[in-house]
Amino acid sequence: MPTGQTIQVNKDPQAGRIRAVGIVGIERKLEEKRKETDKNISEAFEDLSKLMEKAKEMVELSKSIANKIKEKQGDITEDETIRFKSYLLSMGIANPVTRETHGSGTHYHMQLAKQLAGMLQTPLEERGGIMSLTEVYCLVNRARGLELLSPEDLVNACKMLESLKLPLRLRIFDSGVMVIELQSHNEEEMVASALETVSEKGSLTADEFAKLVGMSVLLAKERLLLAEKMGHLCRDDSVEGLRFYPNLFLTQS
Repeated sequence: MPTGQTIQVNKDPQAGRIRAVGIVGIERKLEEKRKETDKNISEAFEDLSKLMEKAKEMVELSKSIANKIKEKQGDITEDETIRFKSYLLSMGIANPVTRETHGSGTHYHMQLAKQLAGMLQTPLEERGGIMSLTEVYCLVNRARGLELLSPEDLVNACKMLESLKLPLRLRIFDSGVMVIELQSHNEEEMVASALETVSEKGSLTADEFAKLVGMSVLLAKERLLLAEKMGHLCRDDSVEGLRFYPNLFLTQS
């Protein structure tokens, strides 16, 4: 290269500007996204407020229907009354027991227990006389609408069911699983039924048993464990899982 030749350096003033515009553009997009998110959140809360207002209207409507049933009891047939009550149940509890209406402490839990006994009788009969406390919690809060129960209040109320001589009772299995069952629930019949089902199939897991009898896996496992505790079933606990078999020492002796 000749010594006298100078090297031309191309200084582009646009490069720094383009870089600056790129960063500003990203920041602008992030700001727009944030504003859109805020807008969506605001709209969501508006929809929730409308839903809560509508729920209050539905509760008031159910109370109105309940009062009409009481006033017109003589003019409404028994079938119509049952149909009206089923409508009320689908909309929710007409007059839920709350701390505002019944105070707090023991009196509140007693009144709550009485209301639970009234609303859970039919669902329990439809489910074979027993439900897990988790199922009960979901069912009750769905029916109560906005007046939701805390798990603690539900447990405290359920503990009073038997002492108040109501048709339901709280039961705690050895595993710690809590269930609500009818007072008329016959444990020996349930165990005998489980033994018969397992004997017919040769062996069953809790999942398989649950599908056959139409109950939750949690309750199915507890029923099989109870049958095992009473000596009617025995287990095979392997890498494939827990499987129950008829106790041949008992049946063939």
